Amino acid sequence: MMDAGQGNIETPAATDTQWIAAMVVKLLDDAGDILDSDRDAARACIARAAAFLRGEAAPAASRTNGPRREAEGFPPAVPAQPATTEPLRGGLAPWQIRRVISHIDANLAGAIRMDDCATVTRLSTRYFSRAFKSSFGVPPHTYVVQRRIQQAQHLMLTTQEPLCQIALACGLCDQAHFSKLFRRVVGLSPSTWRRQWRDAPLEPAYQTEAA
Repeated sequence: MMDAGQGNIETPAATDTQWIAAMVVKLLDDAGDILDSDRDAARACIARAAAFLRGEAAPAASRTNGPRREAEGFPPAVPAQPATTEPLRGGLAPWQIRRVISHIDANLAGAIRMDDCATVTRLSTRYFSRAFKSSFGVPPHTYVVQRRIQQAQHLMLTTQEPLCQIALACGLCDQAHFSKLFRRVVGLSPSTWRRQWRDAPLEPAYQTEAA
């Protein structure tokens, strides 16, 4: 079984648009919910969503001089597939890459065993591990950890579920384990990250006045 707590996670500076998309969807949903009762607040949500789409928005507390992704508290960028579509020597074939990604994403809520990943690619466990790292640049268990954390962030942005339920939905045994792993990968506790990204106002320079 791939242990979600193993691996030294590196954090490359990269932009992953799925997080911006999730935030925009959340803001527009909120705007729709409050449009009739509080038009000014709805306009503010729409303005913030527009700022995200323009690449201008980030919580004030997270703006630093460092790489944008690290400053904003996102996990390492996990490619949906390797950067090149050409089979790498010693790596996975394109059909194997598609199968293993589908298998991992379909099983994020439960245990993901290396033996099962090897089986879907029709390789031995030992060869699969080497081929996966050759194709993705990280070992299988590191990729799984990163995908679990990204899924947790998506759920924190787009649902009202408590952290204990999000932990279970992402295949982590309990909230304590989830919090420890999340802090190690992201650098913030889940509750702090969620509050920062869902509730923090924009810096004044990035806010748009309601008409």
